[in-house]
Parts: sequence; structure tokens; C-alpha cells
Amino acid sequence: MTAPGLAIGAPCDTPFSNNEPSFRKAEMDAIDQLRTRYLHEIAEAPDETAVETLRVEALGKKGEISLKMRELGKMTPEERQVAGPALNALKSELTSALVARKSALEDAALSERLKDEWLDVTRPPRPQARGTIHPISQVTEEITAIFADLGYSVAEGPQIESDHYNFDALNIPPEHPARQEHDTFYMHRDTGDNRPPHVLRTHTSPVQIRYMETHGVPCRVIAPGRVYRADYDQTHTPMFHQCEGLAIDKDISMANLKWTLEEFCKTFFDIDGIELRFRASHFPFTEPSAEVDIRCSWSGGQLKIGEGDDWMEILGSGMVHPKVLEAAGVDPSQWQGFAFGMGIDRLAMLKYGIPDLRAFFDSDLRWLRHYGFAALDMPTLHGGISR
Repeated sequence: MTAPGLAIGAPCDTPFSNNEPSFRKAEMDAIDQLRTRYLHEIAEAPDETAVETLRVEALGKKGEISLKMRELGKMTPEERQVAGPALNALKSELTSALVARKSALEDAALSERLKDEWLDVTRPPRPQARGTIHPISQVTEEITAIFADLGYSVAEGPQIESDHYNFDALNIPPEHPARQEHDTFYMHRDTGDNRPPHVLRTHTSPVQIRYMETHGVPCRVIAPGRVYRADYDQTHTPMFHQCEGLAIDKDISMANLKWTLEEFCKTFFDIDGIELRFRASHFPFTEPSAEVDIRCSWSGGQLKIGEGDDWMEILGSGMVHPKVLEAAGVDPSQWQGFAFGMGIDRLAMLKYGIPDLRAFFDSDLRWLRHYGFAALDMPTLHGGISR
């Protein structure tokens, strides 16, 4: 048998015998030359880029080894038995050499880097920035904790309210100033839609109507949440927070209201000798109505709660008007109760000495770090409401 078309050497008429055919010797010599050259170049490669270049030259789609392996298809079966295993062995050997050289270069680069970069693990770590709990969120939790201890649950309602729940059901007449556009944010209605427009709720009082309609009476609930009014100055903002309180039963009186508010103020301000003053007032949804003042002093320009000869208004209250009970589906001849409303923002200002209400919504990180609370400063009666 002859071996036509040999790539190396002259045509061979000698049959394959004695494990030393001329084709095998020539092919193995060529493969050995490739092995020697590439192993030397890989060992001398100065960086990872040079290693990658050698990999492409030898094993890439158009690399020398890859081109030789494509020639296997043109060989006879006997020639492939010689060249195929040798080329596969060469490919594996070069692949291992490339990986080893790349790893050695990476290790050397890391060693050089570690000579220049080092870290003293005994030094204290950099301080990590920590967020704080906003005073509004904190005071809301404080109020909730106090009233929960008094047996009140928390109720919620929508911030976009209908005209019925925000005004009519609370016995607020059409001519009342609160229903004017200079005081209330009204939602848009399309031309020809004559329904009363929805509003951004001006108080959390609508929640008491919704709660009584859904759950009935007796009940004791508070309703903290956002409210909206068209006002903006040092003590007013277009959006602020309010907490509504409601207690309905058959034998509730103003005395119960007075005791409830006194207990709340004593706990909230952490002052045993707190003194409240009830002044007759008028609210459409309560009768009789009373504004509540707290004793305080302004000695030296500093506000002190629970002492002195001055008074400061902190909330409004009264006995729920019979028309409000009727609007909620409750028989006023059988049930009665009290309601009160307090500004959460205002209470936060009084307790923690915050002078300007507008700063609550400025998103000033310096202000938040100063007046904010740590995440673990959770208000509890057994742990203390005050920080």
C-alpha cells in the first residue's frame, strides 16, 4: 500500500511496517517541532495578553494546530491513526501549558499588588451611615402604643374622600368655610359631570364614619394618617398628619373624654403633673365641643410643658353629634360617645423642641440625623415612650 499526498517528505512507496513508516516519522517530527516551539513561547510569555495571543495562534479557529486537525479528513485511515492521537495530545498539552502560564502570571501579579497594598486588620472599621426614623413616624408609633394600652384599635381610610364622607356625614353645612376652595383641595370633574367632586381629605374624621358603618358600635378606635389643607406657614403645611379618636358606648360622658386625654398627655409627655384646660368651642361634628389647652411656660424663650402660667392649645374634642351617628347608621337614642382630633406634627414639635413645621418635609439629612430616631428606639409603655 502506498501513502499518496503526504504533507511532509517525498512520496513513500514503502508499506507501513515495523512501527516506523516514513509518514509517521515525518509527521511526528513536525508535531514535535510545534510542541517545542509553542511550549517555549508559552513559558516565555511576559503577560496574559501574550498568553492569549499564543492561544489564538495555536488553538484558535485558524491556529496551526486547528488547521492540521482539519487536514485529517484528507488522510487515509492509516495516516489518521498516526496523526490524530498525536495532534489531540499536542492540543491537550498546549492547553494545559496555557492555563498554567496564565495562572502563574495572575499569581505573580497578585503578589506584586500585595507588596504595595496592605490592610491593618486591627484598625477599627469605617463608620457606616445609618438611616433614622422620622419624628412623624416615631410620634405616630408613640400615640398608637399609648392608646393601644387604653384599649383602642387602629382604623384607616382613603386619603381621597368623597364629599359625603368628608363633609356631609360629619354635619358640615354647605356654607361652612372648610368647604371653600381656598381651604380644601378639590379633585377635577369632567365637563357635564355634576357629581360633587372628590377631595383630598381635610381631616381623618371620615374614618370614624366608615368604621361605624362597617363594624358598628360599641367601638374604641384611633385613626392616624395624612390630611391636606391649602395652607403654608411656620406652623401649617399643605400636607400634615392628624390622629382622630372615637369611643362609642351607651354610658360615655365628657368625664371619660377628660380622663382619656389626661392619661394620654401624662404618658406622652412623661409628666405626672400635667394639667389640661377645656374651653367651650364649636365643631359641626361634636356637641358639646371643647378645645383642649395644656399648661406650659415660655420662661427664657424655652417652652416647658406641665408648668408655668401659660396655656397652649393642643387638640379639639367633644361629644359626637347625633347627626353624625345617624349618618353612620347608629341610633343616637341608644348610643353616644366622644371624639377628638390632634395634630401629630404639632405634638412632635412640642415634645422634641422642633421650631418649624416646614422642616418636617424638607428632606434635609442634617435635620433628619439630629431629630431622627434609631431603628431600635421603638416606643413601648414598659420600655418608656420617651427616648
